[in-house]
This record gives sequence, C-alpha cells and structure tokens, in this order.
Amino acid sequence: MSTRLQREHITPDPVRVIAALVAGAYFLWAALHPLEWRLIDNVNLVIHEAGHIFFMPFGQFLMIAGGSLLQLIIPAIFALYFYYHGKSYSCALVLLWVGESLLNVSVYAGDAVSMQLPLLGGKDSIHDWNYMLDELNWLSHTPEIAKALHAIALLLIVGATAWAIIAAFRSPKKTYL
Repeated sequence: MSTRLQREHITPDPVRVIAALVAGAYFLWAALHPLEWRLIDNVNLVIHEAGHIFFMPFGQFLMIAGGSLLQLIIPAIFALYFYYHGKSYSCALVLLWVGESLLNVSVYAGDAVSMQLPLLGGKDSIHDWNYMLDELNWLSHTPEIAKALHAIALLLIVGATAWAIIAAFRSPKKTYL
C-alpha cells in the first residue's frame, strides 16, 4: 500500500483533536484578552527575568532586551526540538506558548510610554521597553510596535492551532506527545 493511501486511511486521534481545539481556544481567548494574567505567565516571568541575567555579558541594551528575548527563545527551543524529532503535533502545541509569550511582550511594549504596568523591582526599575524604544528613537512608534507584535502573536496562535489539528488528523500513533 502506498504512503498516500496509508495516510488517507489514518483515523484522527480524537484526544489530540480535542486537546488542540481546547488549547487553541484558550490561547485565542488569551490573544483577545492580553491584559488578563494566566498561570503560564508565572513561567514566562521567571524566564523573562532570567533573560536579563543571561544577556548581562552582552552590554546594557541586550541585557535589558534579554528578558523579552529569552521569554521567546525558550519556548521556541522546545518547539524546534519537537520539530527536529518529527513531532509536529507537539511542536504546534508549544508554538501556542510562543504565541502567548509574544502576547506578553506586546503588552509590555505597548506600555513603553505610559509605564503603568507593575514592575518586579518596583517604581525605581527600568521599564525594558521604554528604555529600548527610547534608545532606538522609536518611542513615538510604541502603539504600532505593540499592535504588530500582537498581530504576529495572534497569527502564530491561529496557525499553531490549525497545525495541531492537522497533525492530529495525520498522526497514526496514540502517543500523546
């Protein structure tokens, strides 16, 4: 039997399809309500703060940018791992995390002018995005930058959800990651 015919006879894994739909709906809700705090944001915050330390040897600008960078890099590394190992369903689900993390970054970037978000170090802390956009002379473009990041996050969440559903239909195995 040819590979094409084998694929046509694969029955979708209902657990994976339902999990992809639920996860996709949850992260789509997150995209539509980016100011709401979610449990995964605690993980994102720890990774964000670690990014400042990790990027410290590369100068002040990268140290400050490092929080947002590492917040995106870590889930992307997991996604790449699954992709490299041929686990497209798992890769797609982890890309939802990348999208949600980018939502956080878009909210933080959007706060660069008003600086109303509470910062971990208190009022004397440097607002990462205010500093970075000011250094780049892009502070006046804050709304456009935040909207672009949010749009990319939304596209990533929708695309990852679609990919996870497609992968659930194509996966002949009953392993769940």
